[in-house]
Amino acid sequence: MQNKFESLELGQFIPLHYHHNMLNDPHRMKGFKQAIDWVVKPGAKVLELGGGTGVQSFFAAQKAQKVYCVERNPELVEAARKLIKKNTNGDKIDVIQADAMYYLPPEPVDVVICEMLHTGLLREKQMPVINAFKKRYLQKFGGPLPVFVPEASIQAIQPIQQDFNFEGFNAPTILFQDPYSIQARSQNLSDPEIFQLLTYAEPFNPNCSWDGEIMITQSGQLNALRLITKNILALNMETCSTLDWYTQYIIFPLAKPLTVSKGDKVAICFNYQGGAPLNALSDSLEVTKINDIKCQSVNELGILYAGSVENLADIAQSQQKRRNTQSERKA
Repeated sequence: MQNKFESLELGQFIPLHYHHNMLNDPHRMKGFKQAIDWVVKPGAKVLELGGGTGVQSFFAAQKAQKVYCVERNPELVEAARKLIKKNTNGDKIDVIQADAMYYLPPEPVDVVICEMLHTGLLREKQMPVINAFKKRYLQKFGGPLPVFVPEASIQAIQPIQQDFNFEGFNAPTILFQDPYSIQARSQNLSDPEIFQLLTYAEPFNPNCSWDGEIMITQSGQLNALRLITKNILALNMETCSTLDWYTQYIIFPLAKPLTVSKGDKVAICFNYQGGAPLNALSDSLEVTKINDIKCQSVNELGILYAGSVENLADIAQSQQKRRNTQSERKA
C-alpha cells in the first residue's frame, strides 16, 4: 500500500518567486556564503542538490574547480542558468536538470550542498534526499563521503501561550515566526527541549519523533508548541566554532489548551516522517499534563548552544547518564 505522503511532490517544486525572496534573507545568505567559503577548498569539486537559483553554487565556484548544480524544476533550471551567466566564475558551474533523489555526479566530489530545509525537517526533502545520496554514492565511489553543508540540524520543541486573536478574529492556526525578532504575541512557558540532533554524514533515522516531558517554568495557558530548527552550516575546527542558521519558527496550535502552573510537568509525544506535510506533526501530536514525575530542566541543552555538534552530543549523553543515576537511586 502506498504511503499517503509518497504521491506528494513536497519540496520538489518550490515556486520561483519563493526562491527569489530567499535571496533577500540576510541571515541565510551570509551564513551559507561564509560556511561554503570555510568548507570549499581551492580546486575542490562540489555538488549542490536542489540548486534553486544557483546562488550557493555561485558561492562554491569562487574556490572550486567544478560545481554540479542539480535542480528538478525546469523553471528554476532556466532561471539559474541565466543568473549564473551574469556572475563571476559561472563557467565553472554545470546546471543539470535532474531529480536530486536519484542523481549522482560523474566523479567523486569533496563537498555536497543540500539546502532543502524547512522547520522541523517537514515539507522539503532534506532527509530522504541525503539518505538516498549517501547510499548510492558509496555504492558507486566508495568512501569517504563528502563534507555536507549544512553539517547538522538540531531540533527543539517549546510550550508557549500564543495570542491567536487578530483584530478580534480568533484563528488558532499554524503560524510562522522570524527567529531573529522578538515575538510579542508569544509567551514562553518553558525552555526549549531538544528532541533531535542529526548529523548528515552519519546514519540517521528517517523519522522525527519524541516522547518526553517538559517542566513548566511560567504559569499560563498552554495552547501551542513552538518548533525550532537550528542548522549547523559548518564547523570551523581552527576556531572551534560553528556557523548556524535558524529556519523560521513554526507555531502549532493545540486542539485542547491546558492551564498550567510553574512546576507542572507536561508530556509531549509526536512522530512524523522527514519531508512530510506540516499537518503530519499535528496529526500525531499528544500533549497532556502529568503530576509527580521527575522532569529535569533543559538549560544545559538550550537551543542557543554555540559549541560544536560533538560537544553538544557529549552534553546530551552526560545529562542522560545523570537522569539514569537519579532513577536508580530513587529505585
